[in-house]
Amino acid sequence: MFSDFLYERPDLAQYKKKFESATQTFSTAKNYTNAKHAMKKLNAMRSEMTKNMKLAYIRHSINTKDDFYNQENEFWDHHEPLVDQLHNTFYQSLLASPFKTDLLNDYPETLFLFAEDQLALLNESVIELKQKENEVVSRYTQLIASAELLFDGKKCTLSELAAYFSQPDRELRKTAQEAYIQFFSEHESEFDQIFDQLVHLRDQQAKNLGFANYVEYGDRLMNRWSYSREQLQNFRRFIIENVVPINQKLYKRQQERLDIASLEYYDLPLVYPKGNPQPHGDAETLVHEAKKMYHELSTETGEFFDQMIAEQLMDLISRPGKQSGGYCEYIDEVRMPFIFANFNGTSDDVDVLTHETGHAFQSYLSRWIEEPELVFPTSDTAEIHSMSMEFLTWPWMSNFFGEESKKYQFAHLSSALEFLPYGALVDHFQEKVYSHPEWTPTKRKNCWRKLEKLYCPERDYQTSEALARGIYWYRQGHIFEVPFYYIDYTLAQVCALQFWQRAIVEQDPTTWTDYLAICRIGGSQTFLETVKTGHLASPFDQNKMKSLLAVVDNYLSMITEDDLR
Repeated sequence: MFSDFLYERPDLAQYKKKFESATQTFSTAKNYTNAKHAMKKLNAMRSEMTKNMKLAYIRHSINTKDDFYNQENEFWDHHEPLVDQLHNTFYQSLLASPFKTDLLNDYPETLFLFAEDQLALLNESVIELKQKENEVVSRYTQLIASAELLFDGKKCTLSELAAYFSQPDRELRKTAQEAYIQFFSEHESEFDQIFDQLVHLRDQQAKNLGFANYVEYGDRLMNRWSYSREQLQNFRRFIIENVVPINQKLYKRQQERLDIASLEYYDLPLVYPKGNPQPHGDAETLVHEAKKMYHELSTETGEFFDQMIAEQLMDLISRPGKQSGGYCEYIDEVRMPFIFANFNGTSDDVDVLTHETGHAFQSYLSRWIEEPELVFPTSDTAEIHSMSMEFLTWPWMSNFFGEESKKYQFAHLSSALEFLPYGALVDHFQEKVYSHPEWTPTKRKNCWRKLEKLYCPERDYQTSEALARGIYWYRQGHIFEVPFYYIDYTLAQVCALQFWQRAIVEQDPTTWTDYLAICRIGGSQTFLETVKTGHLASPFDQNKMKSLLAVVDNYLSMITEDDLR
């Protein structure tokens, strides 16, 4: 059970001594057998260390008001870079090993690529900067978690308040949005200060390590081993030219469906005039239905989900003091994943449950991998597993939505397309910001709004001075916490849409086999190698992507408004 998983703050001086001894044994091994034995010990030591880091992170995020884990969070903010620097001694030994040819035969090449990246991203010159960066990121997460807003006669977290965004009552959803925005507006100077510090801390790290700017550093941090920033820029342009026009048709349909003169920003989350499909039942009911679904989907998913329930490896309900958003962590040494979410009674609950279960299932199938950095793949690949699981579970959506499952599926597929420009926008914004670290907060907000108009022209902020000023991005935690992650969602989304096409449109019986195959390999392949393993087209193949978009567009166009009543 998760509550029984033992967390211990490690004695880092003792760990350092043992780790250096094990690394020395690896480096001076007289034969390959001894080197492999030493490497196995190093993997076990690193797994135990990362287990403690992750348990501290998870338990802190579950309750940011817990004094003990607050202190542990501060401990790791300071000491994680020191541990990473210690682990770099292993990466140096790995790359310099006289048995490297043998190691490459027995271990994935991605381990060596990861080692090269880590050595390029960290040395003594940036330790203090990284410690400070961790502290500032924690300030952001604490600020978001601290929100308890009085609305509709009760105190709401940001996640709970967001449940009102899709209310059929237009005035209610408008006032909910205004209350949400007000929190960010009231703390505007604090968000600006936090982000300004992060930009300068990150820029200095990049410069200290010889990078031109943090854009270069950020791509290295994301382990982009099989494509370049230029390809990402081309992909963003492709989205503007090919996805945005399809989305504008969808928004026009939405406006007519809602029977309103103009689609305001606070109307966008409402897909249907009588309200969006809502899952039937509370969190316990949804987990019960998910259990039935995963047993019917496959033997592997059924066994996995049973274990997740039995070991209480999910925390799904929104509470005051709980960190926002959703995530999945793989807890090394105990070799099981953990799912974190903030249910709020909307269809997002089903989205996040299937999404994070996709991550969790992949890591569960990759438990055979002993190297802690390779159980989860790079994020571009990892998001294929999660986003595809959302679509592969479509046949069971009636379990959650009953007669409204078709309406859910239309909204879900539409939102997948509508997300692509936003995901590209976040990446473009960060590229601009980190290329111009000297920008003031006002210039950053002006940049966001300019790009927002390009990627998301449907966003009409005439009635919100704060959003028109360009503060929407404050709510996007990835921008503060994990820079340059967000474009990975868009790359994965077009891969997931291919699994949707094969499973739902073509009913290809090999779809699930290919999905299992890419789950089992963990991080042992690069992104484009994984795409090939799954018999998917590369997101950078524009002709294939145009064909895919045509299938999605046609599928949505064939669903009439009468079908959605």
